[in-house]
Amino acid sequence: MPGPRLTSSVLKVMAALLADPSAERYGLQLMQDTGLPSGTLYPILVRLERAGWVESRWEEADPAAAGRPNRRYYRPTAEGAAAARDEVARMHAQMARAIERPA
Repeated sequence: MPGPRLTSSVLKVMAALLADPSAERYGLQLMQDTGLPSGTLYPILVRLERAGWVESRWEEADPAAAGRPNRRYYRPTAEGAAAARDEVARMHAQMARAIERPA
């Protein structure tokens, strides 16, 4: 399956997830880390999950005891982490080539 279209917002989300690939992050944490509003973040997470780059799960603890809604936790898959790193490296190489070209 092809990966998601890599917009700057998608790259922000993947960068936040890749900061600690083994950690599970919930939406509010990702919104704070990326500066993206929920209406942008959650559709990106859905696309990343459909592409196999991210996996998610609902928390098992009772959130009512903490007085908050249920959290859904996200983390990159091994495939997603590798693909995101490859895509970022490819984009950096393209940018470097573009800068090196004489005007």
